[in-house]
Amino acid sequence: MKALGPIPSAYGAIDGVLAVGGKPVTDWVEQAGSTPLFLYSADLVRARVAALRAAMPERLALHYAVKANPFAPLLSLMSGLVDGFDIASGGELQIVRDAGIAPGRVSFAGPGKRDAELEAAILAGVTLNLESEGEAARALVIAERLGVTPRLAIRVNPAFDLKGSGMKMGGGAKPFGVDAERVPALVREVVGSGAEWGGFHIFAGSQALDAEAIAETQAQALELAARLAGESGVPLPHCNLGGGLGIPYFPGDAPVDLDLVGQRLAERFESLPDVLADTAFCIELGRYLVGEAGVYLARIVDRKVSHGEVFLITDGGLHHQLAASGNFGTVVRRNYPSAIATRFDAAVEEEATIVGCLCTPLDKLADKGGFPRADVGDLVAVFCAGAYGASASPASFLGQGPAREMLV
Repeated sequence: MKALGPIPSAYGAIDGVLAVGGKPVTDWVEQAGSTPLFLYSADLVRARVAALRAAMPERLALHYAVKANPFAPLLSLMSGLVDGFDIASGGELQIVRDAGIAPGRVSFAGPGKRDAELEAAILAGVTLNLESEGEAARALVIAERLGVTPRLAIRVNPAFDLKGSGMKMGGGAKPFGVDAERVPALVREVVGSGAEWGGFHIFAGSQALDAEAIAETQAQALELAARLAGESGVPLPHCNLGGGLGIPYFPGDAPVDLDLVGQRLAERFESLPDVLADTAFCIELGRYLVGEAGVYLARIVDRKVSHGEVFLITDGGLHHQLAASGNFGTVVRRNYPSAIATRFDAAVEEEATIVGCLCTPLDKLADKGGFPRADVGDLVAVFCAGAYGASASPASFLGQGPAREMLV
């Protein structure tokens, strides 16, 4: 029997059924009309943001990385909770504008921005995080043609990365950002053009659980920002210190020590060099804010035994939860937190593999986990589904189509 990842402690049961938003999930499924269904808890999102605010220095602003989950009702909720939004495409720019988010609260990072995306961002007044000298040149030409003063920042490719991170975004050759040694010259070029100077974006990695490593990376980012600002000879108005805070997905994972991260950053802020005295700082988080607030629900449509192994076949699958299937960058497949939602507080009775409805052996939501006995009609829950689920999975594969989503 293989271990399952840790179910977030905030979840409980009502009459034996998993509860979200104060109701059993069966009520939400009935309201939605069918499964599969993503449920996002507004209360858990609010609680996570409040915990961050309490732990972090007051000087530190909080940005939401839209790529984690662009669901419109969730963005509307976030609009009143965070200070800014970070996007990674022209499509996400349209999404945040449709959600009523002011472009002045938005920054745009990502390699390969097309001219049409640069133009839309410049016209909207979004801060562009420039990823190369070439992108800077294109943005300045477009802005001159439009007769608009662009808001330009520089994404820095630092020489360091975030130790233990799931995805390393800095250190060595990377498609992201401008190599640190070339940044001062580009700063002077941007400022000399008459553009509104927006500062630095320094993102070294994501999905880390080691608070010491996160704190050390933030310290390195502050040191780098100070050095580059000094070498540029230009005041630094803003610095995005990136994200990095992860959530527990797999057996053995433990939550980030948020208090330690906040304490170390506060100590650094108290002894900043003069060149950063007036700099505004933020961190950019996606999955840490919304990941544990989401649950993916699918209904068991068949129960079968093959060569002595139990398979629970659902109406969902990897086309909605690619990451949980192990097909979203995981080297070794491990089980996400999962449960039988309609028997949430029942004891383990059997070993079973939960699969989806797709005609591929990759479509596996839980491999040989321990569950209460489940039958046709029961609901399966996959946790940590609030980030990189619905929008990061191939919903159109085999013509299946997207799952429903609800903010409750």
